[in-house]
Amino acid sequence: MKTSGNTVLITGGSAGIGLALAGLLSQQNNKVIITGRNPERLAAAAQQIPGITTIVSDVSNGQDVTQLVATLQKDFPELNMVINNAGRAYAYELSATASIADKATDEMVTNYFAVIRLTEQLLPLLQQQPEAAIVNVTSIVAFAPGAHISTYSASKAALRSFTLSLRHAIAPLHVFELMPPLVNTEFSQEIGGSNGIPPQQVAEEFLTALGNNDYEIRVGATEQIYQLTLSSPAAAFAAMNNNGVPA
Repeated sequence: MKTSGNTVLITGGSAGIGLALAGLLSQQNNKVIITGRNPERLAAAAQQIPGITTIVSDVSNGQDVTQLVATLQKDFPELNMVINNAGRAYAYELSATASIADKATDEMVTNYFAVIRLTEQLLPLLQQQPEAAIVNVTSIVAFAPGAHISTYSASKAALRSFTLSLRHAIAPLHVFELMPPLVNTEFSQEIGGSNGIPPQQVAEEFLTALGNNDYEIRVGATEQIYQLTLSSPAAAFAAMNNNGVPA
């Protein structure tokens, strides 16, 4: 997949990994569009990265997605890359009073069902392009769940499964899976994000893999956990939970 000259949509692009991806892709002469729910954060991102386009849109809202797709079809008919980065996560102890079902529903809608909805609606536009790609951002916990983020882990495992099937179903379109470990972002502070890698590292490893058509992008410690799951899933789970999430 080419790394420049693309028109790229990044959901959840106003902060963290999404913002790092937007900045690096913009530097590589790509046209970048970012979405998010917060207009102020989108405006701040536009100040930080001159030339990007911002669209207020909530991927978990079906009407917002339909309007977003209509806008893209009208204003960006050359769109050829979608990075499904928007996410929702809760950290909590499993208990009868943790409102688990509500939290899990929120996570699954944002992290899984929203990706399917947006992908389905954008496929006709992507399939018109000479070369196109979908990038789904999962996580290290798609391989070994974190005990305090159990339902978030389950949502990312579901997205990984869907991504594998999607890659087979829509070839020759490129389907990448970006799998970060713990990353130091505002999003991850509740689960010790200050111990994580910088989002810029995720963006840089993604760009290299994109150019090489490396469809499974296991960033940092994700590769170690992946290899450990092949020999001992129990050891991988212990590594994720006994000593914190690897970075």
